[in-house]
Amino acid sequence: MFYWIVSICLFILLCILLRTVYVLLEVKNETRSLYELASHKKKLKTLIILGSGGHSTEMLRLVETLNGKIFTPKFYIVASSDSKSKEKLFDMEKCSGKNTLYHVYDIPRSRKVHQSYVTSVFTTLYSIMYSVPLMLRIQPDLILCNGPGTCIPICVIAFLMRVLYVSDSVIVFVESICRVKSLSLSGVILYYFADVFLVQWEELLNKYKRAKYIGRF
Repeated sequence: MFYWIVSICLFILLCILLRTVYVLLEVKNETRSLYELASHKKKLKTLIILGSGGHSTEMLRLVETLNGKIFTPKFYIVASSDSKSKEKLFDMEKCSGKNTLYHVYDIPRSRKVHQSYVTSVFTTLYSIMYSVPLMLRIQPDLILCNGPGTCIPICVIAFLMRVLYVSDSVIVFVESICRVKSLSLSGVILYYFADVFLVQWEELLNKYKRAKYIGRF
């Protein structure tokens, strides 16, 4: 009996490993795009991750350009300690006049400013565990993020859900305008997981072949 249990567990792990490699190759080969996603669905459940400071400002500028009839409903993810981003978000939605349906959720911050990389591993794991039920409930079609540490737990969960056939979210990462010659830590990580990887400086294109130039906004 023990032998069969071990064999079954090893077989399941092998299947998951092979599926993970397959999904990573899909991402590398850019088999999915935002245009393809939009062509298959009239409305896209859009999850938007906001970060502190300039991250939220840049992301909200991008959100303002979205077609409210297609990218709806919107689900905003904000770090629980980031009250300023929430204020910017509410002001933007109020001033837009679009009256689109949106929801706002708090999750624990995965890494604080100047926090060591060692301790940030534990806070990131906690943030991931906290966010799993939320992601299972939302199951977004599209995830938009632009560099805050808060995006790592969400994107990791989305990737694992795709591996396990739970959902099939398209991850779009937009690197911050501050990154001219190199990627942020979040960018380095998500370069291998994001379906669409956008940068705001052409200098980054030579170094990162998967990147696409979006211009500055």
